[in-house]
Amino acid sequence: MRHDVFISGYGGQGVLLAGNLLSYAAIHEGLNVSFFPSYGVEKRGGSAMCTIVFSDGDTGSPVVGHPSVSVILNQLSFDKYAAKVKPGGICIVNSSLVECDGVELPEVELVKVPMNRIALELEDIRMLNMVACGAYVAKTGALKITSLEEALKKALPERNHRLIPANVKAIRAGAVAAG
Repeated sequence: MRHDVFISGYGGQGVLLAGNLLSYAAIHEGLNVSFFPSYGVEKRGGSAMCTIVFSDGDTGSPVVGHPSVSVILNQLSFDKYAAKVKPGGICIVNSSLVECDGVELPEVELVKVPMNRIALELEDIRMLNMVACGAYVAKTGALKITSLEEALKKALPERNHRLIPANVKAIRAGAVAAG
């Protein structure tokens, strides 16, 4: 069993935290993980992306040219990376920011989740990345939601552990929206 996921958005959307969370969840499940973060020199607003590969065997390189699953959080990332998802794959998009009506991705399932709207309904736009992780897990079944919840203890700094219940709520909301 081998899974790879590419997450892309802009700085400030929590792309790298989402990648860390998925990585820790995979480790929690006893899997081997490769994580490759990449971001622009800007702190907020620049491009941010990461690739996570996890497997019960060797993971190999974390560089994946055609991912099985992409989670795309903004329009620029959709325009640039959506067509790279391999046939039979899944492209999960933040339909709050990504206009993809009429776009065809041959042999790729396009899953629209209004991540910003859900995060705002939860009263914290910073939960966008947790909504995305929940959507990923629900749509792919690659990891358990309970593993994501447990991984929050490692992915979040201790000073933010008080926010774990809110993050769990956002993960579950994303799972329901994608389900």
